[in-house]
Amino acid sequence: MKNIILIGMPGCGKSTVGVVLAKSMGYRFMDSDLVIQETDGRLLCEIIEQEGVEAFNAIEDRINSLIIADRTVIATGGSVIYGKNAMEHFKQIGVIVYIRLPYNEIKERLGDLTKRGVSMKEGQTLKELYDERVPLYEKYADIIVDEKGYGISETASEIKERVKIYFCQK
Repeated sequence: MKNIILIGMPGCGKSTVGVVLAKSMGYRFMDSDLVIQETDGRLLCEIIEQEGVEAFNAIEDRINSLIIADRTVIATGGSVIYGKNAMEHFKQIGVIVYIRLPYNEIKERLGDLTKRGVSMKEGQTLKELYDERVPLYEKYADIIVDEKGYGISETASEIKERVKIYFCQK
């Protein structure tokens, strides 16, 4: 199953780039955050508010590990890397692409994190979250694409080219 799974910090453009990438490759597009909301019946921020971060991460891991797709670009939530089951599943069904963006650009792009449904520990800063997640993104990534200085279509084109090479080598 040749899926492309996009990982990275909130605000790095996984969903926006994912739609453009899917269209350019003739793939389907799936936003795993929307799958979680549809399956659970609540917004991400409601799940976090009502259940807490740990419970949200468990729900996210369970739902993502059940995703069935083929020839699909899957944009994941930024916290997907906390779910061992989901990440193992994604490794089996496709190539994992980390869209890397420097902290300062992430900070500029993000508004109110509570409204976005960002999985953060209480009192944790965005910088602390970034520093915690980057090593996990790098650990799971088959391909790392540096987005700094790219526009949406340029990022999608870079991913498309790198994925083609990756699939040819497999």
